[in-house]
Amino acid sequence: MSSHMSSSPLQFWDKHRGTIRSKKGGWVVGKGVFNHGYSMMKDLVGKVSYMQVVILNATGRLPQRHIADWCEAIHICLSWPDPRIWCNQIGALGGTARTSVVAATTAGILAADAKSYGMKTLLGGVRFIQEAMFDHKNGVSVDEIVKKECAKHRGKPHIMGYARPVAKGDERVVAMKRVQKEWGLPDGDHLQLAYQIEKVLLRDFDESMNINGYMSAFLSDQGYTAEEVYRIFAVLVTSGVTACYIDTRDRPPEAFLPLRCDDIEYTGKPARAVP
Repeated sequence: MSSHMSSSPLQFWDKHRGTIRSKKGGWVVGKGVFNHGYSMMKDLVGKVSYMQVVILNATGRLPQRHIADWCEAIHICLSWPDPRIWCNQIGALGGTARTSVVAATTAGILAADAKSYGMKTLLGGVRFIQEAMFDHKNGVSVDEIVKKECAKHRGKPHIMGYARPVAKGDERVVAMKRVQKEWGLPDGDHLQLAYQIEKVLLRDFDESMNINGYMSAFLSDQGYTAEEVYRIFAVLVTSGVTACYIDTRDRPPEAFLPLRCDDIEYTGKPARAVP
């Protein structure tokens, strides 16, 4: 092995040894706190909303206020205090076990970081609508887009951003459409395509768009990538988890979903004598 090859990894680590570098910002003593080129105290505090700063930190770009307000409305849509929801149930269990609110809430957030129902579904939703837009602009019809996606699931309409396992329709989409109309926000190309896909799914499967499909299309029209959307909504469920923690924390301990031994169906080896 040449000396150049053997020293190359060490040169990389030595370059970073003992030094913290940041391209995002930091505190310069005597000068101020900086964030992506903005002075936190002069440019941001009292001049932009907290959600604008959340998006700035997640993407490196400061959005217009109406986009941040729209994202805040989505947070309200997707975090309510129902302890039957898995991530909220984690928070409720934390409360009944007397953990701290931070431990319970962060555990609930981690439980929601899932591909099947949580924040990671946004990755699939955004990628689908953006790939569908690419195909559509290259001559693929909406019917063909739906057919191709359904073929991946044995002909079933398991398309990320559409259908709902528990109920028909999505009241959150209705609410956000109202907000969008009241604020005068137009339907962009991705959202228009999403509605066309919904028409095909309603016609062929009686399934409609869910909140994932709506927000994935809307945010795609704002120029965000799938990874950026995932980062923006990293702690989406926080408020609902905390509420469920408080609910059980204010009751007697261990009162939430207690179990008897005979509530558990044991399927292992039968009881046997100790040798």
